[in-house]
Amino acid sequence: MNSETLSAPMPRTLVIASRESRLAMWQAEHVQAALHKLYPSCDVSIVGMTTRGDQILDRTLSKVGGKGLFVKELEQALAEGRADLAVHSLKDVPMELPEGFALACIMEREDPRDAFVSNEYDSLAALPPGAVVGTSSLRRESMIRARYPHLDVKPLRGNLDTRLGKLDRGDYAAIILAAAGLKRLGLGARIRALLEPADSLPAAGQGALGIEIRADRADIAAWLAPLHDDATAKAVEAERMVSRALGGSCSVPLAAYAQWQDGKLALRGTIATPDASRVLAAEDAATPATVADAVALGRKVADELIAQGALEIVRALSEAGPEEQRVPNAPPATSGNANRAGDDPAEPR
Repeated sequence: MNSETLSAPMPRTLVIASRESRLAMWQAEHVQAALHKLYPSCDVSIVGMTTRGDQILDRTLSKVGGKGLFVKELEQALAEGRADLAVHSLKDVPMELPEGFALACIMEREDPRDAFVSNEYDSLAALPPGAVVGTSSLRRESMIRARYPHLDVKPLRGNLDTRLGKLDRGDYAAIILAAAGLKRLGLGARIRALLEPADSLPAAGQGALGIEIRADRADIAAWLAPLHDDATAKAVEAERMVSRALGGSCSVPLAAYAQWQDGKLALRGTIATPDASRVLAAEDAATPATVADAVALGRKVADELIAQGALEIVRALSEAGPEEQRVPNAPPATSGNANRAGDDPAEPR
């Protein structure tokens, strides 16, 4: 589709709301460039904002309010008319949007995998006993504890540059980040190894960009339509349904990843305890003609996890205090699928 096919009048101005981190601004500028290409006469500007999630760096997101801390200020700008659209890493977007807002566009996905970053070692398997690995993602923490119980997993907060700086200072032997953020900023050379989904199942929406608007702005939805990628949308909406059905949040080690294979959408989901002593996994596949079909696939995988006792894990974590959710010296996992287990939205996507 190109701009000539749109029924809505051409926009004269569009304002993008974005977080001010380097990666968030790259994402906003990426959308800005795409809109300029579609609408050369349109003045597309970016307004940068610092969210509460960016300001609170001494505590994990599960302790201070979760993913919504990264989008509330941007949604306020949309509500007040100071911005027309907000660009998010889709992994930052809560599974249920507030009333009056809509996810109008999901762009083609970047690499969804996790990346192993280290200045000295080539892989998690190469790290010596006691080596410190940084992550504030309970999903990744569970995976590491399951497969490498001899490693010391410690929290890692901050934007991409802050995290890499802590690694370079020697605070960590290695850190685990999303490959997409590193690649988008031209830092792919920092990746020592990519963790395949079979070893580290990605979080729902990892690597994808979502564009949020006010639900009553059908004109903006029409202007954004050429940027929408249907294959990515079906995959990530299936993933987000798994997380939505299980009440997924930063306090739950939950993963869901859908991949197109020979025309079918194959979806895997896992949920675990932070110490990886209990890990549940389910998978299914379908040929979804619509996003609703993809969501139905997500519901099937979620129902299978629920049948295995997933809600018991969610309930236990919701009742536990924040300090109980992170287990400093967790025992090794007993499940062979334990390597597939919420993420800290402050991290690079």
